[in-house]
Amino acid sequence: MNSLLSFVLVLGILIFVHEFGHFLIAKLCGVRVLKFSLGFGNKVIGRRWGETEYLISAFPLGGYVKMYGEQPGEPIPESEKARSFSHKSVKQRFAIVFGGPLFNLLFAVVLFFVMFALAGLPEPVDTTNIGQVSPGSVAAKAGLKAGDRIVSIDDQKTLSWQQVSELIKNSGGDEVVLVVDRAGKRITIRAVPTMEKVKNIFGEVVGERYLLGITRSDEIRYKKVGVVESVKAAFIQTWNLIYLTIMGIVKIVERVVPASELGGPIRIAEIAGQQWEAGWMNLVYFMGLLSVNLGILNLLPIPVLDGGHLFFLTIEGLRGKPVSDRVMEISQKIGIALLAGLMLFVFYNDIFRIVRRWMGS
Repeated sequence: MNSLLSFVLVLGILIFVHEFGHFLIAKLCGVRVLKFSLGFGNKVIGRRWGETEYLISAFPLGGYVKMYGEQPGEPIPESEKARSFSHKSVKQRFAIVFGGPLFNLLFAVVLFFVMFALAGLPEPVDTTNIGQVSPGSVAAKAGLKAGDRIVSIDDQKTLSWQQVSELIKNSGGDEVVLVVDRAGKRITIRAVPTMEKVKNIFGEVVGERYLLGITRSDEIRYKKVGVVESVKAAFIQTWNLIYLTIMGIVKIVERVVPASELGGPIRIAEIAGQQWEAGWMNLVYFMGLLSVNLGILNLLPIPVLDGGHLFFLTIEGLRGKPVSDRVMEISQKIGIALLAGLMLFVFYNDIFRIVRRWMGS
């Protein structure tokens, strides 16, 4: 139930923010907005305020803003051209289309600002506590366990994880003697580091070094900061996530990251539920991460996505005239086919992941 509630909450808010970006900039440019819908398909609930009908529609994975004069070839009376989307300048139409992804990125900044302003900036606590021991590793075979605190290595007192890492790295493959504190009891453990490949967050091999198969514990403290520092940190955090999202897409295209890692609505619901249970900060961070992903993915130059519309508007701006209706029609069909295929693929990944988890339990 938590997964469903958190999924509806997170996705509903992010879709609203995205469509509100289109809506607001369209209004600022003088375009008449006919419909503002959360969801696609048949109307579930609707109400008209002014010239706009606000809807909640049956299929929840998305939303739309329908603007007057948006459809190619739609007849527009001379007296109504000033309120028509298609009769606005290329720059204005570009701004309206770009508004959705932009608001998702700005919303991430707002979320991170709230998180930092209320809780403070997260800072890793530098300890020598072991967070994880890789199964089958040298450390596991030697008897090291998660939660052990490394007191010394080869009679050298260890005060930081960097020091632990360097001593193991510089062992040259010779046996090291570790003294660990386990629940207040000192234990001596001998292990021989092995040369292992070092990978980055995308799974790419970036080098080799001597390792035992242990990772540091993820202990964090929060430092209270002012408004200015919170704003700065929020922009930095958002920028870092934008970079990682773009690099993640590049790595998938390069087949460094397997496509099987892609998740769909079911996976999002699972993670949202987990973050809900972990606390409000985890849920806010996840929402910020998802908002960045939604903003960047919508900017991909795929027809039917905002990025596809921006691509054709850029061509129009360079050529001085729009592309033909025939080209637009074909590209829309291709875009719909690509998105439908992608949706089926991520649903398959989600279901396969669940079945594999059940079979393994």
